Amino acid sequence: MKLLSVAIPCYNSESYMRHCIESLLPGGEEVEILIVDDGSTKDNTGAIADEYESRYPTICKAIHQENGGHGEAVNAGLRNATGIYFKVVDSDDWVDYSAYMEILNTLRDFVYGEKTLDMLISNFVYEKEGAKRKKVMNYRSALPKNELFDWDDVKVFILGQYILMHSVIYRTDLLKQCGLDLPKHTFYVDNIFVYQPLPHVKTMYYLDVNFYRYFIGREDQSVNEQVMIGRIDQQIRVTKLMLGYYDIMKIKQRKLRRYMIRYLEIMMTVSSILAIKSGTEENLEKKRELWQHLRKLNLKLFLRLRWGFMGQGLNLPGKSGMKFPIAIYKMTQKFFGFN
Repeated sequence: MKLLSVAIPCYNSESYMRHCIESLLPGGEEVEILIVDDGSTKDNTGAIADEYESRYPTICKAIHQENGGHGEAVNAGLRNATGIYFKVVDSDDWVDYSAYMEILNTLRDFVYGEKTLDMLISNFVYEKEGAKRKKVMNYRSALPKNELFDWDDVKVFILGQYILMHSVIYRTDLLKQCGLDLPKHTFYVDNIFVYQPLPHVKTMYYLDVNFYRYFIGREDQSVNEQVMIGRIDQQIRVTKLMLGYYDIMKIKQRKLRRYMIRYLEIMMTVSSILAIKSGTEENLEKKRELWQHLRKLNLKLFLRLRWGFMGQGLNLPGKSGMKFPIAIYKMTQKFFGFN
């Protein structure tokens, strides 16, 4: 029995994927490492995946597919997962050994215990290239530590303190049962990965360890600000998909509803700020269209977000409408870890 399946989406990842895989191998036979070669053509990514499958046939599995983007690579990992729990680790990131051992011990306790765990949450570290001090995203102020809890036990998340893909390990069957299917050829689908399953999560556990190491620094990285502006259509597409998954205002659990509204608020904010910072009328029109889309889709949610602090600041007329959002922008940088 595999305790944990880890999907590693790889696209032309030759120069850094080994570090990622090697950091996961200490999990041994309880871990299944799914190395997804997403149609790599420029380097030896596929060959490296096959090499690890050959060297560790009971631990590593190489999956080769036509290029479908990060989301389809995650989908492929989930389709092939046999572990009780499922984690995504991007090929340029890695995990901390001691925290990894604690993660596995915790999952093991639940698998062989009487209670069911739907989502395990841990800290992640921004491994920003050139930075001497490493920024840690933890949830000590928002979540109970070292105990099983539900949404009623959740405290207040401060601005910038969000549960991201780096933070979570989901129960595999929960992801499959909620119908998670990330769109192809689209960046920023990690937000969907976290968001869509949330109403299905009944039990959570927060382990206060710095498990995931999130590398930031490559010029072509999807969270590079200029790259994000160039991919604003994909950011808006993901935001629209998230807006349409649920009638969020009808979710009965108050704290879950509040958290999901805040998540959508930050998605609307990031999309709007990218449009504003681009400085083009074309992108500003896309921002206006996004807000109109929300208005038609869910008027109650629109009113909640449009007339909130961020919504008002993002939609000021004239020059003020261009300058004020920069202050908001600085408040949201933590969400994506912009360069």
